[in-house]
Amino acid sequence: MKDEKIPLRSEIPQSDKWDLSTLFKNDSDWETALSQIERDADAVAQFQGRLGECAETLLAALKAYEALWKNVELVDNYASLMHNADESDERAADMEGRANMASTKASAQTSFFDSELAAIPQEKISAWIERDDFSDYKIFIQKLLHAREHILSEKEERILALQGEAALTAYKTFSVMENVDLNNLFGSVEVDGKKLPLTQTTWTEFLENPDRAVREKTYKQFYGVFEQHQNTLANLYAGSVNQDVFESRARGYKSSLNAALFGNKVPENVYLNLIETVHKNFPALHKYYSIRKRVLGVEELRHYDVYVPLVKDVQTKTSYDEAVEICREALAPLGSEYTDTLCAGLKGGWVDRYENQGKRSGAFSSGAYTSYPYILLNYKDSIIRDVFTIAHEGGHSMHSYYSAKSNPFMQYNYTIFEAEVASTFNEELIFRHLLKNANDSAMKNYLLAMRASDILATLHRQTMFAEYELKCHELVEGGTPLTAPVLRKTYRELLEQYFGPEMHFEDSSDMEGLRIPHFYSAFYVYKYATGISAALALAERVCSGGKTERDDYFAFLKSGGSRYPIESLKVAGVDMESAEPIQSALDKFSQIVDELERQLL
Repeated sequence: MKDEKIPLRSEIPQSDKWDLSTLFKNDSDWETALSQIERDADAVAQFQGRLGECAETLLAALKAYEALWKNVELVDNYASLMHNADESDERAADMEGRANMASTKASAQTSFFDSELAAIPQEKISAWIERDDFSDYKIFIQKLLHAREHILSEKEERILALQGEAALTAYKTFSVMENVDLNNLFGSVEVDGKKLPLTQTTWTEFLENPDRAVREKTYKQFYGVFEQHQNTLANLYAGSVNQDVFESRARGYKSSLNAALFGNKVPENVYLNLIETVHKNFPALHKYYSIRKRVLGVEELRHYDVYVPLVKDVQTKTSYDEAVEICREALAPLGSEYTDTLCAGLKGGWVDRYENQGKRSGAFSSGAYTSYPYILLNYKDSIIRDVFTIAHEGGHSMHSYYSAKSNPFMQYNYTIFEAEVASTFNEELIFRHLLKNANDSAMKNYLLAMRASDILATLHRQTMFAEYELKCHELVEGGTPLTAPVLRKTYRELLEQYFGPEMHFEDSSDMEGLRIPHFYSAFYVYKYATGISAALALAERVCSGGKTERDDYFAFLKSGGSRYPIESLKVAGVDMESAEPIQSALDKFSQIVDELERQLL
């Protein structure tokens, strides 16, 4: 049997690629738009020092500002999608680089805009935005004014904008170190009689191997390399945390957490409630690990035992077109308009379907205000999880579709806090549909085990990460330097709390806290946990409700950036300021754990 060859980009049929013509017809049009960015930025710069002159001047400036960033969005998306489709394409890499440079330059040139607009007297600006001709900009202005007390002077804002590239040094260095320098030091692991390279990519694959010796060697070898560089890694993360603390203090926030949540009006109790509620529900999580220990038949459960599947993969083959039809059937509670639009996009020009050489791994959804909400996939018909991925990314794209359709450009972008709701909502409906239609116990058990693992990874694990981030920032804000011993002790204490008494850790287990890329985007990961909690609550509400509940959910999808995230989710029917959605999601996890215990033991 021949090894399956990954095709070149040029060998992929056009029908399996996305149609980027809704961004630009060709590269020549993109070049024209790229050159326009500098002229658009100059047009905005002409208004510097004049935004408060009168309503007409501000309106003209807003229109110029909108034109600039509309074009930047198109230029950035086209170049980024071209590059992600084939990272070995030098021309695409050059295009993305030039797009990023043009965007950064435009940001610096127009950095005066926020501070100058915020300096307009409240009485004057309040009267102006009530005019009909300001309707497309009213919410944008109101949201900007919400942060007025933390917007600095024009000179200070320009300094921070110019410092933006340097502020990324810790993350960029970490990324290169983790993905390039250390990646060459992990060595190899013997799997099925063959020596295979241990890399960031194969690490996950080897930890899922049913051979415990493979898992143990992989784990110890991998973290052993990180441990040899613990002080450098600790200094890099400390640098990132110190940067967060610097920026929050420079802008006058009371803490780094406050700075991260303020812009979206997310109360701090949302973050703290999440952590507290997960802690209260540790018994079900610890029970899951107890079940895992018994199913695996090990005397001691080790940290390298947590990723091997509880239930063996069920052999299935689902073509891409069949997967799309599964999405149509599973998402039927959302109505035919939703499913027809989504499925037409999935079969039309929205999606780049299959793997090719040089293509970015994984999946994502991305688009511009006037373009398709594009989806990158690496679909494999032998992996049932890839059906969930189509639904997940389709949820993001339909959220973008309704947001753009229902809002002017300056208020159509929704927040990351809301983004994970629409995607995981769709995953829940896929799970329900497949479980209901599973024709044997093997498939049912596989789906239950996969769902438990997904909820754990998205809710419990991300909450542990969020708690670690909070503790690290509070240590620095309280005057404690983040050294390697301090970071490792902090992370180990959390590992022991979350995994419970059944888990036995290695000396190097706490190195995990120094290798998570998301930590370099502070206070981001909690949104995965709140997102899946909201999604599970809304899926139950829509599936057990009627037209009113469905309409409420669509009101959320159509909100875009017209509301703050807590408000838009309240419109959908879920209050994230309370612990109820978190508790409901944890109850769902507990029910699945109980069912797994009945089925597997």
